[in-house]
Amino acid sequence: MTVTAAQGFLACGVAAGIKESGAPDLALVVNRGPSRAAAGVFTSNRVQAAPVRWSRRVLDDGRLAAVVLNSGGANACTGPTGAGDTRLMAERAAAAVGAAPDEVAVCSTGLIGVLLPIDRVTAGIDAAAAALSPRGGEDAAVAIKTTDSVHKTAVATRSGWTVGGMAKGAGMLAPGLATMLVVLTTDADADAPLLDSALREAVRTTFDRVDSDGCMSTNDTVLLLASGASGTVPEAAEFTEAVHAVCLDLARQLVADAEGASKEIEVAVVGAASERDAVTVGRSVARNNLLKCALHGEDPNWGRVLSAIGTTDALFDPDRLDVAINGVWVCRNGAAGESRDKVDLSGREITVTVDLRSGGESAVVWTNDLTAEYVHENSAYSS
Repeated sequence: MTVTAAQGFLACGVAAGIKESGAPDLALVVNRGPSRAAAGVFTSNRVQAAPVRWSRRVLDDGRLAAVVLNSGGANACTGPTGAGDTRLMAERAAAAVGAAPDEVAVCSTGLIGVLLPIDRVTAGIDAAAAALSPRGGEDAAVAIKTTDSVHKTAVATRSGWTVGGMAKGAGMLAPGLATMLVVLTTDADADAPLLDSALREAVRTTFDRVDSDGCMSTNDTVLLLASGASGTVPEAAEFTEAVHAVCLDLARQLVADAEGASKEIEVAVVGAASERDAVTVGRSVARNNLLKCALHGEDPNWGRVLSAIGTTDALFDPDRLDVAINGVWVCRNGAAGESRDKVDLSGREITVTVDLRSGGESAVVWTNDLTAEYVHENSAYSS
């Protein structure tokens, strides 16, 4: 169930002393080949951390031999020193695993604007390299946690090959990626163009549809590495489907572990004139704090759904809008439908369905409720 589920990969997670708690905070994932094909998708935030800038550059040739990741510090908005520290992390990891620095991606997560304790980081890289193992994926997933309450892994096995992955993220989950680091691995014999197209399609309908609190991070990174160790060349559609399955699994885990969440909310928009309209409406509903508070309080307040729809430029007739909450059509034709008393919101999972009745396109966006625990965590934790 981890990044080492696919053949050809080693991983490790260690406590390097970056976190004051002494918890694991540095991970290393190494591709032993024979292929080193890779692809990546990064935050669309214009303020980008030094590791994001570095990893974008080294992926230009579609090759990666390793990824070094740290939690406990984002290395974002840290100027030339932060950029130099990123390069040093890549160089140290490359030397430890027998690769070139421009074959090593770097990922960081944590507090913005604070320099990493680079001596501890580099010593941690050496320690992780010495402990690399085909069974080290679980430890690596634990080491990249920040406010996550659990580590997140997933795997999809197909005929003769596998896709595995790990992710971190529990807050600042919003379109344009979440505040997350994701490493995906496969032993399929797939070239960089296939990895890139499969990853972008998967991210578009999974991670890019997660919207916890409307905030976008500076460090978001999703990487896909292929070792080719299975010797199997996958069919493009099947490979894309498998990558999507792992990304969807991880994305749902991110929502389930969102900071302070007590409800997991799926916003399904149907009957849209275009996919863009469906996504636009879904995001507007998912970002409506009044609705998120109502659902936390188990109040099926469909009026807040309509008010969110009305702020968008999607094609719809306000007098033809239908809304269901957990299968009960509480709004029909832009007015009251079935009794709100029929809606059961006692469980953790909630589905809000919006029918725009304007076409045949649809989309799903995932979010969570807004709780006092979320406010407490993000006022007590400097981020």
